[in-house]
Amino acid sequence: MADHYFSEAPAGEAQLRTLTVRLGGRDVEVDTAGGVFSPGHVDTGTRVLLQHVPDPEPGALLDLGCGWGPIALDAALRARENRVPLQVWAVDVNERARELTTRNAAALGLTDVRTVAPEDVPADVRFSAIWSNPPIRVGKAVLHGMLSEWLPRLGPGGAAHLVVAKKLGADSLRAWLDQEFGADCDVERTATAKGFRILRVTRRP
Repeated sequence: MADHYFSEAPAGEAQLRTLTVRLGGRDVEVDTAGGVFSPGHVDTGTRVLLQHVPDPEPGALLDLGCGWGPIALDAALRARENRVPLQVWAVDVNERARELTTRNAAALGLTDVRTVAPEDVPADVRFSAIWSNPPIRVGKAVLHGMLSEWLPRLGPGGAAHLVVAKKLGADSLRAWLDQEFGADCDVERTATAKGFRILRVTRRP
């Protein structure tokens, strides 16, 4: 597990590879490497998520568990195309993932992407949106801890969109989200595709 993408510092040399992927409605080149999540392509869950999220609105958007950056890059590309002022926070415990996201954002001229470790997001930042393909395989305790830390940082009217495989517990996670956050948020399943669910958690105004 030392070289798993959940590690803060993956073992082994980061052998860069360049991919052409479709993000923000266009084909772009990105760099990936071993030791991060889905280094060979945009994984199916992330593609499903990006097909079902709305275009970002002004404010701050959190990509929780950014990997090499597909969600953060897609959001920033859409915002730039639509001339929407958006600060994208790309967060990951994996330092190699952060390096790759920083590299890819710079190559695409996306100056409004800030790539940081979780503890480096200022405590007063509130998010208009959270887009995430969360790391389900870390286990329920760690996953619930992550969501309990970040979902309360949605601003009024802000929404989190989470993609979760049905076979990995999407429906039980929805029930937990409703139990934990239902007093202040609306929790619903908004889409199902290719074995994945999109769960939306919207903080009431």
